[in-house]
Amino acid sequence: MPPKLKLLPAEKYKGVNDLDPIKYYYWPIFGKMYRRRVELALGECTGGERILEVGFGTGLAFPNLHDSYRQIHGIDLTADIEAVQSVFEPMGIPLFLKKGDVLHMPYYEDNTFDTVLMISILEHLKPLELEQAFAEVKRILKPGGQMVYGTPVEKPFMVFMFKMLGHDIRDEHFSTEKEIAAAAHRVFSKGKVIEMKSTPPIAGTVYTVGNFIK
Repeated sequence: MPPKLKLLPAEKYKGVNDLDPIKYYYWPIFGKMYRRRVELALGECTGGERILEVGFGTGLAFPNLHDSYRQIHGIDLTADIEAVQSVFEPMGIPLFLKKGDVLHMPYYEDNTFDTVLMISILEHLKPLELEQAFAEVKRILKPGGQMVYGTPVEKPFMVFMFKMLGHDIRDEHFSTEKEIAAAAHRVFSKGKVIEMKSTPPIAGTVYTVGNFIK
């Protein structure tokens, strides 16, 4: 059973711009689906010494990750690191956060992390960038370490949902879940992809979570 997401009161989150999806997690119908996506990814994280979350945003997953890992590291291109730390460090969650890009992470040594987590990040990369990202993730994982990612499934329902939220999916998503899974299988020899159905299940699979082992 995936863990329940430990949401803070909405006004507590800091350090991101208005494009961050944090507000959607509190909506009556969309919110449940947004929370389930993260919970499914968190349920695949097996715990250990160190985890790196790529694109940590508000730090939504940090309270849950703190239950399973001694150190939480993170990179993000746009988040205000000091603001995010100011939310979680008073809660006793020490963080090691940087500005950074998954395509090039020279500040991390080989074989460093038990888990690299990426929730709704990879679809923003172009297809030709996926293998570069996965090779860099594989480099910094310990032998036997895991890459866990979550990505939305592009179908008419998802495109419609984006329009309802005021976004054009083509402005934001460049790689499909199929392209992401195919690239992951090319770089990692062992892995699986889990499907999450919509609620109610009329739209079929709306999100996928990959778990790949170095």
